[in-house]
Amino acid sequence: MVYAVVRAGGRQEKVEVGTIVTMDRIKAKEGTIELPAVLHVDGENITSDAKSLAKITVTAEVLENLRGPKIIIQKFKNKTGYKKRQGHRQELTRVKITGIK
Repeated sequence: MVYAVVRAGGRQEKVEVGTIVTMDRIKAKEGTIELPAVLHVDGENITSDAKSLAKITVTAEVLENLRGPKIIIQKFKNKTGYKKRQGHRQELTRVKITGIK
């Protein structure tokens, strides 16, 4: 079993070949990208030092750019007449892992 833990949009994700990951928006258009590895597991071998990880490449294909669900933020203070409503939708990118070498 081969998998890697990669930095994906400010978070870390455990990925295998064929995994589809939704991460924070990246600047890449449709095409392939490389993600930096933090940990690599290849059967019995576990690689975590920076020199060895620099040689490992995790490639991914950008499938689409999308937006997450709408989140409503509401603030209210009793007896003062203060209320505030704000919405937010996170910009996301969906990628498919194509190779771990």
